[in-house]
Amino acid sequence: MKLVIVTAVGVFQKDILGLFKKANIENLSSSDIEGFKNKSSVLMESQWFSGEHLSNESLLFFSFTEDQNIDLLFDLIKAYNSKLKTNSPIRAIVVPVERYI
Repeated sequence: MKLVIVTAVGVFQKDILGLFKKANIENLSSSDIEGFKNKSSVLMESQWFSGEHLSNESLLFFSFTEDQNIDLLFDLIKAYNSKLKTNSPIRAIVVPVERYI
């Protein structure tokens, strides 16, 4: 058993839930998070006093599941990301679980 963690911008929520379902991961949790990019650019510096919020509404999903489900989920995410026309791809990591009850 491993822990898979997926993050993405909020507009991908429905698609991500579909990817989890296709990967046979039926039990998962999610949380709203605020995503930031620590990028110093002329554009961002010009907005210093503009009052604009430089974060994105993002989501974090996580599930404890088996290796074969994670492998399928990663394949599905790679295929999904390859078709995106944005610089905010879905990100995923796997964390091994030593013990659980």
